[in-house]
Amino acid sequence: MQNIISIENGVTRHPLYRMKEPINLQIAAGEHVAIVGRNGSGKSLLVDTIIGRYPLLMNEVKYDFSPSESKMVCDNIKYITFRDSYGDADGTYYYQQRWNAHDHDDTPIVRDLLPECKNEELRKSLYDLFGIEAMLDKHIILLSSGELRKFQLTKTLLSNPRVLIMDNPFIGLDAKTRDLLHRLLARLTEVTDLQVILVLSKTDDIPTFITHVIPVEDRHCGKKITLQEYLAARPADPVHVLSDEKRQRILDLPYADNLYHAEHIVDLNKVSIRYGERTILKDLDWSVLNGEKWALSGENGAGKSTLLSLVCADNPQSYACDISLFGRKRGSGESIWEIKKHIGYVSPEMHRAYLKNLPTIDIVASGLYDSIGLYRKTREEDVAVCEWWMDIFGIRDLKDRNFLQLSSGEQRLVLLARAFVKDPELLILDEPLHGLDMINRRLVKDIIEAFCHRKDKTMIMVTHYQEELPDTITNSLFLKRNN
Repeated sequence: MQNIISIENGVTRHPLYRMKEPINLQIAAGEHVAIVGRNGSGKSLLVDTIIGRYPLLMNEVKYDFSPSESKMVCDNIKYITFRDSYGDADGTYYYQQRWNAHDHDDTPIVRDLLPECKNEELRKSLYDLFGIEAMLDKHIILLSSGELRKFQLTKTLLSNPRVLIMDNPFIGLDAKTRDLLHRLLARLTEVTDLQVILVLSKTDDIPTFITHVIPVEDRHCGKKITLQEYLAARPADPVHVLSDEKRQRILDLPYADNLYHAEHIVDLNKVSIRYGERTILKDLDWSVLNGEKWALSGENGAGKSTLLSLVCADNPQSYACDISLFGRKRGSGESIWEIKKHIGYVSPEMHRAYLKNLPTIDIVASGLYDSIGLYRKTREEDVAVCEWWMDIFGIRDLKDRNFLQLSSGEQRLVLLARAFVKDPELLILDEPLHGLDMINRRLVKDIIEAFCHRKDKTMIMVTHYQEELPDTITNSLFLKRNN
């Protein structure tokens, strides 16, 4: 039997990137694999070993990519990481760049970044599936997080890889696109030699074309088993994860004495946002009242994140719009920092931009000052507050670890703690459960629900998964895409 990937007693040379025991793994031709495990369990370390990112002590990884003509790993294996899915973030990207039109001219357009493809049928299928034609002349920086994922998947599949490795490929995609991607990948595995390896945190919707599962736990690479064996042994997800004691601690948290106590939290009057020829929002009227919990939904590119950028005062166009926050009209004298003191926020854009390799507790503390990174010494009383919320999110033991050394799921928990750390009056959660495993998804949902039971707390939450919404939702807004 042909093994396209073989690792025998694999131990990386650098101790920092080692699993706790040697890796023994074979992936045979025709097998499509899901690598599953908790956040921080070592899934990405295993993939990095598979692709040869880290040299091994003794036996190198063996590959047999036939019938592919090239023997090069870089030609045959394509890996879309969690960060890649949010776009090609590099040192020049900064938070809020997407909303600043004057910084778009130096960024590439989608058309220039897509490779040539000899398979015209595949190209057309991908373009139709992901709506690429409508994106071709858009600057990459203007794509929504969902559109970025579609672009990245198209770019990778056009390169015709022998092995496609994807880290949580379905998150951030609307339900229709998720279903279409499932079907496209299944079709490609039937009619081509493509083999798929998925790295999944959300394990309740493993595609049916997956043949085998590799469980990873506490930096141990488990035995490869069939999908049927995995599903038969998979434990049921818990009804609740947050302890009653921690839930009560959230409910009993003392209230600050500098609250706005406004009846109207958000008021948008005939708000329109345009970038070049494209209208994102058109004549939008929207009011959010104190204590309401809103579910904000819509297909990829409909303007959900743009709308939230207006509320958070991250979008320069917000000052040309008729917007009031906490009963105060935008531009009437209040500073952006005065507004942000009362808002807790997490989003894909924030995660993409957070490339600060600071101790994790400093990342959480930056939420107290609304900065990306920490530019002042954390006060002793602030440390206690940060540790309190990190304990709630189950990440207190990570407080001295550097942020960029954490897994993407652990990073998301840190950014969530950052959003909650000042006990905000308005909580804005843009796809908050991205990259979280099933236990942490339930934990965060429990925390959100407990927080929403506090007095005078208002929330706006974006998600493409209905089951992620807390029971406390009171209102909903669906945005339609302006073509």
